[in-house]
Amino acid sequence: MAFPQVEAFRGGENLIRVVGHRGARGVLPENSMLGFDFSLSIGVPLLEFDVVLTADDIPVITHNHRLHAPSFRDADGRFLSGEEPKVSSLTFEQIRQFDIGRLDGHSAYGQRFPDQAQLDGVRVPRLKDLLDLVADPKYGDAYLMLELKSDPDMAHDAVYRENLVGRILQEVRAKGLSSRAVLHSFDWNLLEECQRQAPDMPSSYLTQLPENADEVGEDSSKSVSPDFRGRPDEIPSMVKRAGGLLWCPYYADLTAENMARAKELGLCVAVWTVNEHEDIARMIDLRVDAIVTDYPGRVQRRLSDLGMRWHVE
Repeated sequence: MAFPQVEAFRGGENLIRVVGHRGARGVLPENSMLGFDFSLSIGVPLLEFDVVLTADDIPVITHNHRLHAPSFRDADGRFLSGEEPKVSSLTFEQIRQFDIGRLDGHSAYGQRFPDQAQLDGVRVPRLKDLLDLVADPKYGDAYLMLELKSDPDMAHDAVYRENLVGRILQEVRAKGLSSRAVLHSFDWNLLEECQRQAPDMPSSYLTQLPENADEVGEDSSKSVSPDFRGRPDEIPSMVKRAGGLLWCPYYADLTAENMARAKELGLCVAVWTVNEHEDIARMIDLRVDAIVTDYPGRVQRRLSDLGMRWHVE
């Protein structure tokens, strides 16, 4: 079965897609409506972002399961300190009290993104807010790589998985966007639930080899993903057997060998998160289908200089 949303992420001759990671995290607040709108405005209509449920079962777009201290400020403008509260313990209205427009430059996480604009009055959006934006006819070419975040504390709870998937699908279907969304996760059990509830929507399988270090200041997904130790070249076959159509590996894990195997299996390959110029160049040389990046302009520039395209005219 051919899915238009998979083909939207598939490259081709002289074509590699660009995917705005959390909007455009390198230059604007991550997972913000400003970041998503910016990515769309520069001709990058493919968006990757993270969805978590609040205490009142509202899907919100934020990466970690706890409020992220380096990017969440309270009503007094102070970055969070001490134990970070879980998103699932707060209502949407409580979460909306926090401002996510700035980064704490004294934190290790903040130091990773020195070029990110610093703004005030930026709030965590609901999934519905982004769906409303891309439902606008002028963004008819927008496609979503929607990452369902699996809470390690609840990963083995079937009721939790069923509710998480169900609530997200309810929002996507209510806006008539099923044909423009890919369901995307490190948790393959969660993707199995996605396939059960939404056979009309494709699954994207995120992977990272355990020997690679987690990124500073970010939740690790290694505890909820399969164990890939000693099996790097088997991963494309594992994705295919699981029913995946799109493989999304960590860029450092991609080799010419496993890339070739993925192509043999007909998988669409989108690599995450590629920010440095030399890494962008290597991914282009490997002819991946799509590059997920915090700096979409960097990838556009490299492709442009090579006479390559990132969208179909």
